[in-house]
Amino acid sequence: MEVPEQNCLEQNSPEASNVDGVTDEVKQRSIDQRPALPGDPKCVICGRYGEYICDETDSDICSLECKQVLLRKVTNSESSARLPATDECYYVSDTAGEAGSRSLSANQTSLLRKKLDIFVKGDSVPLPILSFSSCPLPQKLILNMEAAGYELPTPVQMQAIPAALTGKSLLVSADTGTGKTASFLVPIISQCAIRGFRNPLDRKNPLAIVLEPTRELCIQVEEQAKLLGKGLPFKTALVVGGDPMAGQIYRIQQGVELIVGTPGRVIDLLTKHDVQLIEVKVFVLDEVDCMLQRGFRDQVMQIFVALSQPQVLMYSATVSQEVERMANSLMKNITVISVGKPNCPTKAVKQIPIWVETKHKKQKLFDILTSKQHFSPPTVVYVGSRLGADLLSNAITVATGMKALSIHGEKPMKERREVMSSFLMGDCPVIVATGLLDRGVNLFSVRQVIIFDMPNSIREYVHQIGRASRLGEEGQAIVFVNEESKNLFPELVEHLRSSGAAIPRELQNSRYTVAPAFRGNGQRKRKHGR
Repeated sequence: MEVPEQNCLEQNSPEASNVDGVTDEVKQRSIDQRPALPGDPKCVICGRYGEYICDETDSDICSLECKQVLLRKVTNSESSARLPATDECYYVSDTAGEAGSRSLSANQTSLLRKKLDIFVKGDSVPLPILSFSSCPLPQKLILNMEAAGYELPTPVQMQAIPAALTGKSLLVSADTGTGKTASFLVPIISQCAIRGFRNPLDRKNPLAIVLEPTRELCIQVEEQAKLLGKGLPFKTALVVGGDPMAGQIYRIQQGVELIVGTPGRVIDLLTKHDVQLIEVKVFVLDEVDCMLQRGFRDQVMQIFVALSQPQVLMYSATVSQEVERMANSLMKNITVISVGKPNCPTKAVKQIPIWVETKHKKQKLFDILTSKQHFSPPTVVYVGSRLGADLLSNAITVATGMKALSIHGEKPMKERREVMSSFLMGDCPVIVATGLLDRGVNLFSVRQVIIFDMPNSIREYVHQIGRASRLGEEGQAIVFVNEESKNLFPELVEHLRSSGAAIPRELQNSRYTVAPAFRGNGQRKRKHGR
């Protein structure tokens, strides 16, 4: 039962009241709250200023929106705790890491993974865990995770963290926003911290590298790594274009455990500045389906051959058979972990496809953005080109009067950071983006995505609509469809049907939706894509 608003929060700071002692109105949404300043309590959900204390959990929160998310997490946690008794499944308990876990029968293990939608392929894959304390992690790391709001592991963390801690190379796929980043950072920080404790003076060379396709992702991952590694012998270096190389080189020379960077800038370290990577033990390829495509592939391989047989961890929301083959060529005996239905949009996102002819798309977008019923800011609008992003953001501002900004790869790093800050803090309700924001970037408050231009592949479509859901929270994706994206129709219809979305009549009746018949003595339809 929902707690009444006046009883659900306690003021956490004198700033919550004015000088006359009158309490300010409780913040409704997280975007209404200011960022946390140094020394401020932080919201356990979004990281903004934790102005209030939830009286049910004693956790710092910034608004009623985050309070509701927190209480849902608590409810889910309590439900998970009841599962062993009702489903006859054994989950590793909090004391399992100390006393050792009981062995499971093959049937129990299979039932456990089935309940969590976890699928594994490989030899001797460790059991999933239900608590972080079940793993041999440094106590300080566990405390950091609790302070950052990691109460229980998500399904991908349940399986990937114990597997990575055994030293196995992994290929992991799971929905966008399900906690994949922490599932590789936690094992890295644990291993680096343990080594740092044993050899505090031998920390000149990095022990791990995380490669990301964009600077924004690198910044986000490094910030999370610093948060989880706080107080441990664990230092990081951000190695991306747009920032001076001299500062990045100096930081590495002072001794770091983890480098987070883009492939091009990491190669500059190797070829132009003679940074040694011989001691790297863990090599992470995030968004691996993108990283192994032409354009990144040669750079990734150049970095990989400079390493000395590292553990390789590869992650993405979508993993094709080609990527799996390439992963197996990189490392033998790789363990494959997938959570949920592979390569399919998350069920937490409601897909609303609309048939809109090209010449009418702008007006349809303006109609949505000015509709109280259909507009749910903050909103990300995806377009196919950088010029299109600039032009459309200007058009939105002129036609609707609301502030809209664009973000793409040609903007300077400083401007991109300013755009993201304005968007995430609620100053700008609409951002028009290219594929730069397809992958991984934490857009926690976003619950609506509008795909103005369909991307070139269903994999990119899955990533784009995934921006509307974080950690299973419900979101909405409005998709503009017309004949220009006819090459995607068969796969798109398949995805829409599997998610229960209504399919426009024009899309159902399109001659491109069903694969053409082939001619012989008679005619018969062949199955699409097989």
